[in-house]
Amino acid sequence: MALISLFEISIAFFCFLLFRYFLINKKPHRLVPTNWPFLGMIPGLLVEIHRVYDFVTDILEVTNLTYPCIGPTFAGLDMLVTVDPANIHHIMSSNFVNYPKGPEFKKLFDILGDGIFNADSDLWKDLRKSAQSMMMNPEFQKFSLATSLNKLEKGLVPLLDHVAKEQVAVDLEDVFQRFTFDTTFVLATGYDPGCLSVEMPEIEFARALDDAEEAIFFRHIKPEILWKLQSLIGLGDEKKMTNARRTLDRVCSKYIASKRDELSRGINNTDFKDLLTSYMNLDTTKFKLLDPSDDRFLRDTILTFMLAGRDTTGSGLTWFFWLLCKTPEVINKIRQEINTILSPRIKTDASNTDDDSVSFNPQELKKLVYLHGAICEALRLYPPVPFQHKSPTKADVLPSGHKVDANSKILFCLYSLGRMKSVWGEDALEFKPERWISESGNSVHEPSYKFLSFNAGPRTCLGKEVALMQMKTVAVKIIQNYEMKIVEGQQIEPAPSVILHTKHGLKVTVTKRCFV
Repeated sequence: MALISLFEISIAFFCFLLFRYFLINKKPHRLVPTNWPFLGMIPGLLVEIHRVYDFVTDILEVTNLTYPCIGPTFAGLDMLVTVDPANIHHIMSSNFVNYPKGPEFKKLFDILGDGIFNADSDLWKDLRKSAQSMMMNPEFQKFSLATSLNKLEKGLVPLLDHVAKEQVAVDLEDVFQRFTFDTTFVLATGYDPGCLSVEMPEIEFARALDDAEEAIFFRHIKPEILWKLQSLIGLGDEKKMTNARRTLDRVCSKYIASKRDELSRGINNTDFKDLLTSYMNLDTTKFKLLDPSDDRFLRDTILTFMLAGRDTTGSGLTWFFWLLCKTPEVINKIRQEINTILSPRIKTDASNTDDDSVSFNPQELKKLVYLHGAICEALRLYPPVPFQHKSPTKADVLPSGHKVDANSKILFCLYSLGRMKSVWGEDALEFKPERWISESGNSVHEPSYKFLSFNAGPRTCLGKEVALMQMKTVAVKIIQNYEMKIVEGQQIEPAPSVILHTKHGLKVTVTKRCFV
């Protein structure tokens, strides 16, 4: 009996401690996950992992745009989650030097090596300047446009024609990922892998990128010791990461060796130099920290551009057409704008010309204000990179009043930022291209710390104009020549990843439009 009484007293005392803990640590709102002893908020987040972006959005809406997420004790997963534009501007611009990518970021994205995504300080400056000089070069921009048009006419159009003729459904996300994989690979290396074709071949490099991205996402919610242990013994996502790394290393080495051989034999004399060729011919007197003779440097460069170009643009196109298929009135307005501004120069099925150059003109594409607004609106609601994180080198106080310690983690949720009513208005969840058009009919510019899809501050995306041009060329070609309908019964939702892919793809049927 004494033992039973002692046991009951112990249970009662433990319950008292739990009650006292939760009384002191009262949640600011019912939506915020419970901060459990030792486990932190991780149990509540894991339960919602299937809809993690919407879950975080709900929390941020009721916590004044910022809340501290507490991880398990000693796991190093504590972070401050914020979508406050003032905080973003402070971190990305005003106090930029205090918020480098840092060693933590590099550990999570170690597969990218010393590429521009991971680099800081002087190395980042050299990488940034070199990439900027290449991508802003008029010859490269012509090369980029020509590459997109060539892949449109010889890859995308034949595939969509085939799908329409056979009356079969196709995964539009897969199609766009293949399109952007091919175009980005050509721009990065000069070689066309032929991923986009009627046969829809499996490309091991593309699959390896997908596996690496999945593993990187789960590194964000696992204690470092756990994912490193998985990597050591070869389990789960880390086993995929290891295999992906081998594939990416092998394929990059193959193309680097081929390019070196071509250059040594004087084969590559084209005026439109791909980025790999440009980096191999880099003037090292201008960029002293970059070594074009180092294959590892070239490998990191290729991977960085592939991740930046393939996945972001492919994701952007997928969600853009998902929204268009749900709002036919927007498609009609875009068609009307195209017919008014680009006709008769726009090439349709009624034209027999083989000159791709008359199909699209970059300057004319910029006149498509409504199309531009629709694309920006899609990127606002479905940003290709749904989150990013920063870490201060020195302790700081954010404009929101939150104190952050040196080396602490700060997470921006771009997906949530685009859906905040306090930032975008009560209609924040609506797809409204008109919000990007002024009363005078011109495009509206939103500050980058509010519209973060192309990053902000000194790290603003260098490929912004290339990506927008590519999205517009694809949009004009498809909207002018095809009707698409979403296959019923699908559940279209974001998959948990560092890139905002759909969880199960986007299956559509395609019909060719008739021109009288």
